[in-house]
Amino acid sequence: MPTDPKPPTPTGVTDEIIQEEIQAHWSARLMKPVRWLYEWVLHWAETRYAGTALAVVAFSEAVWFPIPVDPLLIALCMGKPRRSFWYAVSCTFWSTFGAMLAMFVGTWIGEERVLAAMQYVHLRDEAKQALDLFAAYGFWAVAIAALSPIPYKVFAWIAGFAGVHWLTFLAATVVFRKFRYMLIGGLIYAYGVRAKRFIDRYFNLMCTLIMILLVLIVVGAKYQNEIMGYLKHLLGN
Repeated sequence: MPTDPKPPTPTGVTDEIIQEEIQAHWSARLMKPVRWLYEWVLHWAETRYAGTALAVVAFSEAVWFPIPVDPLLIALCMGKPRRSFWYAVSCTFWSTFGAMLAMFVGTWIGEERVLAAMQYVHLRDEAKQALDLFAAYGFWAVAIAALSPIPYKVFAWIAGFAGVHWLTFLAATVVFRKFRYMLIGGLIYAYGVRAKRFIDRYFNLMCTLIMILLVLIVVGAKYQNEIMGYLKHLLGN
């Protein structure tokens, strides 16, 4: 006897969209506890609390939560493509809010406490060099981190430890986290299912390539004179 079809959800997100998002992430496929977390997070996309869930996950993921907000954002955009930009803006706002909290806590903990802890694993000098480098590049270090596939909370804490000014951190976070989330929303708004397939397969690679290009531009600008001198030397020979 045929069963009645499942009624549409308030957000238009289906079980198929949720399962596709879970399958798109290797950690959910390999580790059962992580898969359970993915399923728990994504099930909110089918409820009328989806917008609230997106805000909570975006905020907490920027501080400590292990599951990225991207799968939930993608699921919601797929369910209601016309609201893609609204979801992306909400995600940017709450992710920035969470990252600022992580940075302020990192600032309160301070560099010296972190270096003292690193002393126990004989990595004090390496940690000091890393924090000094992060602080020296400031805005661009945060910008590059915002595009990285590495969880942003890692860099938010490091920015606090390194003493990056909060306005510098805020500006870079708003610009480049917004770029990431608005790109997801814009692609799904324009191309729908085709965009989702592209995002699942190539989005992190694309962000990594942009990040590498940004690194090359920043380093090239900083060492422009040395690079030009070296090129002139080569051409002169």
